[in-house]
Amino acid sequence: MRIGITCYPTFGGSGVVATELGLALAKHGDNVHFISYALPSRLNLLHERVHFHEVTVTPYPLFDPYPPYTLALATKMAEVAAYEKLDILHVHYAIPHAISAYLAKQILQSKLRVITTLHGTDITLVGRDESYLPITKFGIEVSDGVTAVSQWLKDETATHFHTAKTIEVIPNFIDPARFRRDASKFCQMFGAPGDKLVCHVSNFRPVKRVLDVVEVFRKIASEVPSRLLMIGDGPDRSRAEAYAREHRLRDRVFFLGNVPNLEEVLGACDLFLLPSETESFGMAALEAMCSEVPVIASRSGGLPEVVVDGETGYLVGVGDTDAMAARAIEILRDDSLRRRMGRQAREHAVAEFDDQKIVPMYRDLYDRAIASGA
Repeated sequence: MRIGITCYPTFGGSGVVATELGLALAKHGDNVHFISYALPSRLNLLHERVHFHEVTVTPYPLFDPYPPYTLALATKMAEVAAYEKLDILHVHYAIPHAISAYLAKQILQSKLRVITTLHGTDITLVGRDESYLPITKFGIEVSDGVTAVSQWLKDETATHFHTAKTIEVIPNFIDPARFRRDASKFCQMFGAPGDKLVCHVSNFRPVKRVLDVVEVFRKIASEVPSRLLMIGDGPDRSRAEAYAREHRLRDRVFFLGNVPNLEEVLGACDLFLLPSETESFGMAALEAMCSEVPVIASRSGGLPEVVVDGETGYLVGVGDTDAMAARAIEILRDDSLRRRMGRQAREHAVAEFDDQKIVPMYRDLYDRAIASGA
């Protein structure tokens, strides 16, 4: 099959899932064409069936200060679909990708099928804004297939967009061979040999509540010798760094930025914190669980569909840093509990979210979409 994929080329969950999906499809024999304004962060082009097409916007004075990326994307989509004879155009994140895909289909007047995957803030934040709600709903309804990464996100879409469009839940997935326990490389790099490693991964947006991460760690560090690894970057990083300095945690909290070898870092950690205001799924939590790292997360959004409370970690109320710290100290003080939860976390991740189980769901959706347009 010939498949086009468009995503934001960032370290966020939607870009990660889109990239991993494309690579998995290519490994199974499909030809995959990524279409975006930059190379997706996890995209490995060393594969004969993986291709990248850059979208550029021609500079023109009347376009300042808002270059029409949506139109340039639609044009590139139509161009690639035509000369590569694409069967499917799979867009991740409804705005503006679903609209650009619809325009490309209209330009070509072809049987190109458009699949839209909803990932989170395209529904819960951007799409609900009055400036974008009507066009977001339109993009969903004109797609030939729509998926959501969790039941919670599907329900949110139905509630706030009042759409009768059928939305299929296809969760995010993991490669168990890539994410696994391995403390050999990183266990000695941060702090003393006996220190516990606590980790957080996100794009440091306000919804991630990264100040809560540092606050929880402050309480952990007063009870357990430990270090905190903050992976990622974004608007709240400076605030988090300032908070760590103010509370004299500079020698215990390490801001690593966007690291390319995330699986190696996660595999060396003892605990993962995700106190988000809301998460449509929690891809970072899944990657930690697959690495045998217990997760303490907010009981919000789609996280209860990923983290099994009391088995693979704990769920606590949003903003309850005392409860999160207490659960963290409980795990970090009891190595047998930590190891047991870690094993159960990996077992659950592999049983429910293995890429060998989830990727065929997308492939089946593609087949049905093509058959419906034949």
